[in-house]
Amino acid sequence: MRNISLKQIIDAASKISIKANFNLRPDVLISLKRAYVKEKNKKARRFFRAIIDNAAVARKEKLAICQDTGLPCVFVEIGSNVRVNGDIKKAIINGVEKGYKEAYLRNSIVSDPLKRTKSAYSPAVIHLDSVKGNKIKISLLAKGFGCENKTQLKMFKPTASVEEIKKFVVEAVKLAGADACPPYVVGIGIGGTADYACFLAKKALLKKIYTRYSIRDTRYASLENDLLKQINKLNIGPMGLGGRTTVLGVNILTYPTHIAGLPVAVNINCHALRSVSITI
Repeated sequence: MRNISLKQIIDAASKISIKANFNLRPDVLISLKRAYVKEKNKKARRFFRAIIDNAAVARKEKLAICQDTGLPCVFVEIGSNVRVNGDIKKAIINGVEKGYKEAYLRNSIVSDPLKRTKSAYSPAVIHLDSVKGNKIKISLLAKGFGCENKTQLKMFKPTASVEEIKKFVVEAVKLAGADACPPYVVGIGIGGTADYACFLAKKALLKKIYTRYSIRDTRYASLENDLLKQINKLNIGPMGLGGRTTVLGVNILTYPTHIAGLPVAVNINCHALRSVSITI
C-alpha cells in the first residue's frame, strides 16, 4: 500500500488548475491549425488565426486563454493500493482554489444558485473513481458556462435508431449556433442513467480529438466520424462566420443501460477546451 499525502494532492490540483487555463490542449491547437489551413472562407480564416494567436499569447504571457476560467470539473482515479490519510475531496478543492488564486483566474462560483451572492473560487465539481494500481490520476476540465449551458439530454425509447440519435446530436449543435464560441468539441454519453449519460458526455471531452471510440468496435467510431461530417455541414463555422469547420472533434463514451431506456447526453465545449491530467 502506497501513502500519498494531502499536500501532494493539493500541489497537484493547484498545478493543473493553472496549466489548464494558460495552455490550450495540444490536440485542440493542432486541430485548429488544420482547420485554418483548409478553410476557404476569409472571415473564418481570420478568426482561426486570432484563436491560434490568442493561445500563443496566453501560453507565453501566462494569461488565461478565456476570461471565463470555468467551473473546475475534476475527475479522479484512485488506485486500490493507495492510502490517503485525510479528506481527498477537500484537498482537491483546496488545491484548485489555491491555483486559481495564485494565477489571478476569475472566481466564477456562487454558493447559492438562486441567491447569486458574491462569487468565489470553490467548490469544484469532483468525480471519484476507483481503479487498479498504486497511483492517483487527477484530470481537471475548466468548463466555461457559455458552452455548458448548451448541454442536452434525451431519454430515447430503447427501439430508437442510430439515425434518430444522430439527428438529436446534430440538432443540439444547430441550436447552440454561434452562442457558445464555435468551433466546438462535442462530448456524447450513451447509456447508464440520465445523470450518468451527462457525466459520460462531459468525461468524453477529456479524450484527445480524433481518438476514435475503439478500433475493436467500429460502430461507435463510425458514429463519431459520421457526426463530425454531418455537423460540419451546418456551416456555422468559427463564431458563426460560416466555413468548413463547425466542430473540431466528436467523442463518445458508453455504458450499459436498462432494457427500457436509452439515455443520450450531449455536452458541447467551445474552441477553448482546457483540460490537464496529472498522475501522482
